[in-house]
Formats: sequence, C-alpha cells, structure tokens
Amino acid sequence: MSKKNSPLPATPSSGPSWWPVAAGLLLLAFALLEIYGPALNGPFLFDDRYLPFLLPGFADNALRYWVVGVRPLLMVTYWANTRLFGLDPYWFHFVNLILHAAAGLCVWFIARKLTQHKILSAFCALVFLFHPLQTESVSYIASRSEVLAGLFFLAAWAIFLYRRQQAISLAESLLVMVLYGMAVLTKEHTVVLVAVLLLTDYFYNPGFTLEGIKKNWKLYSGLLLAGLAPIPFLLRTLKDADSAGFNMKDLTALDYLLTQTRSLWVYVRLYLLPLQQNLDYDMPISRSLFDYGAGLCLLSWLVLAAIAWNKRKQYPLASFGFFLFLVLLAPTSSLLPIRDVLVERRMYMPVFALTLIAVELLRRSKTTPTVLAVLTAAVSLALMAATYQRNAVWNSALALWADTATKSPNKARPHFQLAYAHYEKGQCLEATHAYARAAELQKPDDHLYVDWALALDCAGQPALALTRLEDANRIKPSAHNISLMGMIRGKTQQYDEGLAALAEAEKLDPNFPMLHVYRANILFARNELDASIASYQTALRLAPDLAAAAQGLRNAQNTKAKAQADAHRR
Repeated sequence: MSKKNSPLPATPSSGPSWWPVAAGLLLLAFALLEIYGPALNGPFLFDDRYLPFLLPGFADNALRYWVVGVRPLLMVTYWANTRLFGLDPYWFHFVNLILHAAAGLCVWFIARKLTQHKILSAFCALVFLFHPLQTESVSYIASRSEVLAGLFFLAAWAIFLYRRQQAISLAESLLVMVLYGMAVLTKEHTVVLVAVLLLTDYFYNPGFTLEGIKKNWKLYSGLLLAGLAPIPFLLRTLKDADSAGFNMKDLTALDYLLTQTRSLWVYVRLYLLPLQQNLDYDMPISRSLFDYGAGLCLLSWLVLAAIAWNKRKQYPLASFGFFLFLVLLAPTSSLLPIRDVLVERRMYMPVFALTLIAVELLRRSKTTPTVLAVLTAAVSLALMAATYQRNAVWNSALALWADTATKSPNKARPHFQLAYAHYEKGQCLEATHAYARAAELQKPDDHLYVDWALALDCAGQPALALTRLEDANRIKPSAHNISLMGMIRGKTQQYDEGLAALAEAEKLDPNFPMLHVYRANILFARNELDASIASYQTALRLAPDLAAAAQGLRNAQNTKAKAQADAHRR
C-alpha cells in the first residue's frame, strides 16, 4: 500500500535566510491591512451593537461577569479588547485581523504537511487569507467567534499533523485536547475536529488504512468525551432559541437538509466566482425534493461523494478536500435547522478544503515552480482586489444595508436595517420609504411600527407617525409606544392630549424614564417650570445617566433662574 501521501515525514528545513521570510511577512501584513482597511475604520454593525460589552456599564465589570455563557473564551478576548483599547471599534476589527493572520499561518503549516510543496502550501495560505468570502468572518466583530474558534481548531490540527511518531504522544494529545476545548468554548461547531482528525489519519497515516486511527484511539476517546460534555447545555440553549433548533415549526430538519443541498452549491460558486456577495441571502426553503431543484442537488452530492471515495487513492488531496468540505460544514449545513440558511461566515475554514481540491489539479498539471509562483501571485492579487471591494461595503451601516437590500430586494430584514441606517444618518424621508417596503414584504410587528413612526416624526409627518404608533399598540400596548404618542402630540402643541397619553403610559409602567422626560418637555413648553423640573428629576432618579433628562433639567433650571432674576430686577 502506498505511503507517498503520508504527511508524517519531516518537512524539508532548508530554505531562504531569515530576511526574505521577514520581508515576506511584512508584505503580507501590509496587504492584509490594506485590503481590510475600509472595514477596520468602520463602526459596530448589525449584531455588533447587541454584544454585551456595549450595554451601559457592562464594560466596567470584572472578568467573571464576562465569561458566563456559551462562549466564554470569546468573551475573554472582548474583555481584553476593552481593557486595552476601550470601546473603539477600530481595535476590535484590528484584533480580528490579527487572529485571521494567525489562522492563515496555521493553514500554511497544515498545507505544508498535506502537499509537501512550498509553493502550493503558500497558495493554500494566501487563498485562505485573501479570499473575499472571509470578509464577513473577519470584518464583522460579532463573527470573531468564527475566526478565534478557527484559529484554535487549526492549531490543534497542525499539532496533530506535526506529531513526532505515527501514534501521538501523551503530551501532544493533551495539547490537542486543550486547543480542542478552547475551540469548542469559542464556537460549538468546532466539535467536528474529531471527524477531521479521523479523516486525516485514514488518508495520511500511513494512507487509506485504519492503522493510524487504531494507534491514536486514546486521543479520539478523549476528544469524543470532551465533545459530548457540552451537549446537554447546548440542547437546553437550543430549546429556547427562536433562530435555531428543532422547535421551529416553520423549518423542520428535513426542510433544512434539503435547502442545504442547494446552499452548498452556492458556497462552491462563491468560492470559484465571488460575485454578488450578500450579508443576508434570500434563499427560499425547499420543503420537498421537487422544490427549487433540491432533489437534483442532493443526488449530485451523493454522486460526487461516491466518485471522491472511489478515486481517493488516485486523487488523494482532492478526495480529502471534498470530504473535509462536507465535514466542516456538517454542524451548520445538515440537519440542525438554523433560521439563516445561507451565511458566508460558515465558509471560514471550508475555504481551505476547497483550495486543497484546486491544489490537486495544480500539482498534477506538471507546471514549473516559476509558473506556479506567478499563478499564486496573480490569484492572490485578484482575490485581494475583490476583498478590498467587499470590505468597502462594510465601512458603514448605510453602505452595507444598501448593498444587501439591492441584492435581496424581496426580503424584509435588509430593508428594515436600511431604514434604520437612513434614520441614524438623519435621512428620515428615505427611512420612511425603506420601512414601508419592509412592511410590504413581511407582516409588521410592533417594533417595526414604532421605528417607522419615529422616522415619520423625524420627516415632519406627525399624523402618520401617530397612525403607526396606534398600529403598534394594537399588536402590543406598551408604555414606550404610548409615551411616544404623548411626545409627538406635545411637539405639535397638543399639550392636553399629550399629557393624557403620558398619564395612560404611566399606568402601564410608571418606571419608564422617558415618559417623565416627555411630560417634562410639555410642561416646560407650557412654562410650568417647577412641575417640569420635578418630572426631569423623576426621570433621573429612574435613570441617572439619561442625557435627555439631564439636559432638560439644566435648561429648565436655567430658565427658572433667569425668570427669577428678571423678576428681581423689575
């Protein structure tokens, strides 16, 4: 049986002196900073804004308050970010990029073992680092989990490949298990490391036998036990989740599996031709084999799997890359339903798997090293240009959601987010149009109506704003909604009606701070300064950091003081 595909022989150590390597690393760092530059200077976007450290006062908590939850190691990195650099989004993006560069180095080490070729291993690492499909994982602060978990995963895999003997030692096993645990505590999908190592042992230790697996059974036993430990916790988490799990009535496991057979082909297409990338794909659900070609897609994957298995000895790297691609996507693209059925960040590590298939073709083409180097440089430059353009979209919320809404014109969420981005920029009329479009595409909830009302009020359409708030109240009455009605009536000098609405809101929730601010504003407008001051003070007792209340109180007190001074002079 051939052993030529085994990665176990030591990689040749002869090579260039240190300075070309240092120059190359500096050039690589410069390239990464350049192509990710637009996003580095971007703000917190989308789910970034709901990260816990952006909650008022949370960033000042001790570390023990950060690590309570599903992904404690991820939170440790956020904690370190805030301690070192505060809440400046630039440094959150920068750390993501550093982690991505480290993951790329791990890919290079892994590829060196698998390909036994300097240029082809560099090709793998550069495609991994520069491919525009990586943008969402790297430029989206909330997706640090993908990059950090990927780094731990790849580091564990590299240590497994660079073990000194066919059977991994105890010390090496412990290091792999520690890194595996760190990966799982960063993001749960990395439990598939066990399957990746099994696949690696079968293909390369020594090659297409179970010999290596048998010799490393202690490692696999430990990894399996470690992987089973968090399952009860994850099941409890999924039980109450509304975006993932088996309790979603409108998305069954079979629906999701059939849809994923199509999503996998989209991922392949995006890898080969990264055009029309999208933060929020509008992917219809396949509820039978006959919906949107799901049956043909499923058949195609089964046929390809059969071919890859049959040709595994003839084309080992391509076969390995094919099965690696499926294994890496299995946690998110198989039977566990997830509301977002097509997400680019899931391709963070599978990009490497598809590159191994491409490398199989390159190494069999009998191309000279010079041509391979030129090809590697050309591909890298093309990917860098595409990644720079994609990062330009991540520079602002308005650019990101305008791009997304254009590419998913019939999906409500991008239009809703675009509306909010317009509103934040003070483009209130544009925001009202985007909210109206979102309401056409999906039955509005009370949140959409409230945000729409605020945009209408900002655009100088108070009557329509009140109508939208009434719509929100019909769905879910709240002190917030009714207080806003009082605020708008106060701004249009309907003072009595405004105060009546605020009194109604107070019955629902007397501790809602803003209703006291709105009441104080109306009283101030009516020159009832003492009552206005009292209402501002009530708001500040409920929310000491409420800027609107603090500013209003200063204005009311200054006005009162001026009136008293004028009266004294008279």
